[in-house]
Amino acid sequence: MSVPFITVEGPIGVGKTSLSKAIADTYGFHLLKEIVDENPFLGKFYEDINEWSFQTEMFFLCNRYKQLSDVKLHIIQNETPVVADYHIFKNLIFAKRTLATSEYQKYEAIYDILTSDMPRPNMVIYLHASLDTLMDRIKMRGREFEKLITRDYIDQLSKDYHDFIAQFKMKHPDIPVIELDGDQVDFVQNEVDLQSVLEIVKTRLKELQI
Repeated sequence: MSVPFITVEGPIGVGKTSLSKAIADTYGFHLLKEIVDENPFLGKFYEDINEWSFQTEMFFLCNRYKQLSDVKLHIIQNETPVVADYHIFKNLIFAKRTLATSEYQKYEAIYDILTSDMPRPNMVIYLHASLDTLMDRIKMRGREFEKLITRDYIDQLSKDYHDFIAQFKMKHPDIPVIELDGDQVDFVQNEVDLQSVLEIVKTRLKELQI
């Protein structure tokens, strides 16, 4: 793909949308934002994960599939660079943690079918931070349904992300992964840090010659 397509990923509260928006504003990329609040099962999910996990994950999968289908057309028709504040692989991270084995196997089969011809990013930016930082940021943004999220859930989710990214880098050595520590780099409150991150992105795009 000659048109830049960047995805920003990481656990809940790490700053994916903030960084994606900054990249879009700075370099004129089309911004693709994850659909979260529209999921009708999400509140119920955090109340009872076992009962509502399959419905929640299927809703996200179908919506993200539709969004990526639109991105594919957008890139082909308009040749406009795209930055997304998620990668659809996150579905597997969440689903594997919350679904029973039999449900996950069905889910993974559906995922593979839907994503087989989806556009692949030129670059993944992986954000991570300590548990205290993530919990503080989740609390600060004040989403009602996120008040039900526990420390244990976020802690395990962060570990799942680390494991998945390590596997992703081995499976897709052709897709560079930029890792940023949210405890060391504050691109939301610190303009110097933000400019430093944006310069890293610019440099990597030049290296990829896109």
